[in-house]
Amino acid sequence: MPRVTPPTHPRHRGQLAALGDRLRAARLRRKLTQAVLAERVGVTLPTLRKLESGDPSTSLATVVRVLQVLGLAQDIDKLAAQDELGRELQDNELRQPRRRTSRKASTTPVRE
Repeated sequence: MPRVTPPTHPRHRGQLAALGDRLRAARLRRKLTQAVLAERVGVTLPTLRKLESGDPSTSLATVVRVLQVLGLAQDIDKLAAQDELGRELQDNELRQPRRRTSRKASTTPVRE
């Protein structure tokens, strides 16, 4: 049974297409053909074409291997590095006042 790729939001499709364009430009700057890059990455030519066209069914592992061959492997470390929303949520949780448990009044006399 063929794998089914879940639908991709139009904005995300645009992001995938832009990533494919950037990868294509990086390949062309290195004067590599699609066939040569596909061979070095270990994928078929249609798979590389799908990646460069922004097809969402291309695996993340393929993207990582393409970045490796293009000498851009360190760029993968930049993905989700700045989790501003997560940090804000975490900070908000830290700011919550803690409830104190009520203590019974002390029965010891107060010294003056």
